Order: sequence, then structure tokens, then C-alpha cells
Amino acid sequence: MTKVDFLAALKNGLSCLPQKDIVERLNFYSEMIDDRIEDGLSEENAVKETGDVNEIITQIIADVPLSKLIKQKIKPKRRFGAWEITLLVLGSPLWLSLLIAALSVIFSLFAAFWSIVLSLWAVFVSLAACAVGILIAALILAIKGNVLTAAAMIGASFVCAGLSIFFFFICKSATKGAFYLTKKTIVLIKRGLK
Repeated sequence: MTKVDFLAALKNGLSCLPQKDIVERLNFYSEMIDDRIEDGLSEENAVKETGDVNEIITQIIADVPLSKLIKQKIKPKRRFGAWEITLLVLGSPLWLSLLIAALSVIFSLFAAFWSIVLSLWAVFVSLAACAVGILIAALILAIKGNVLTAAAMIGASFVCAGLSIFFFFICKSATKGAFYLTKKTIVLIKRGLK
């Protein structure tokens, strides 16, 4: 890929950003490629060392605040006419209620998903607490002379401890997945504003 192709792909991928930011990023990567060419690399190798253009676009968009992208997207390209304003006002009971409903559904899905993750962590904490509590109760029973019941309770304590360790890894994976899904959703929303 040549420098011109790289910068064209970058410009196209960043079209959702304000023009000032696009120019800033293009200048940055153009200078980076030029510096590598000055260091003795060929143009194609300099572009290759810069990185994959799609990954760079994804990272740049992920780093830009969502509010900045929304301001850029809703910034009117021209002034609205009187008839357009009238249609917006008259149609607002319909489109506004649909927008609120869609946002409510999206928010409730995220809340439900994160509630599942939170519930898994609650199970982990409960199992760990049960392991400790049963072990303490078993020690008290052993001191009082009830050795068989204490031995059974120590076994139950080990089972709870093992399950809590198992649940820890499940919770850790679920939390990573939830963060990954949330980040990808935000990036998709930002890319959708293009």
C-alpha cells in the first residue's frame, strides 16, 4: 500500500470526525510515514510499519468522545426552512416517542446484561463466604466433640471453596466479555454516526 492509498483510506474511515481532527490525524500519519522513509525504509515498508489502517481507524474512533461525534453529526449543514421546522414540531409526538422507546430498550438490554455479570459475582462472594462460615462452624463442632459432623462440614467447606474458585474464573471471563461488548457497541455507535 502506498502512502497516498493509506492516507485516502484513513481519510475515508475518519469521515465521521470534524474536518479539523481529520486533517490533524492525516498530517500526523503523513509525517510518521515520511520520517520512516527518511530513515531508509521503502514507501511500502514505511506504510506497513505504521500499522493496519482499519485498526488505526478503530482506535482513533474509540478514543474520540461520543459527545464530539454527536455534535459533529447533528451540526446542521444548512439552516432549516420554516416548513422543515413545522414538520419536525408536528411529527415530534411520533418520532420523539419512538426515539425514547428505542433508547429505553437499548439501555434495558445493557442493564440486564450487566445485572447477569453482577449476579455471577454475587454467587462467587456467597460461595466464598459459605466456605469460610462452614469451616468456622466445623471447627466449633470439632472443639465441642462432634467430630463426624465437623468432618462432613469441612468437606462441604472445601466443596464451596472449590466452587468459588470455579466461579471466580467464570466471573472474570464474563466481566471481560461485558467490557469488550460495551466497548465494541460504543465503537459501532460512533462508526454509525459517519
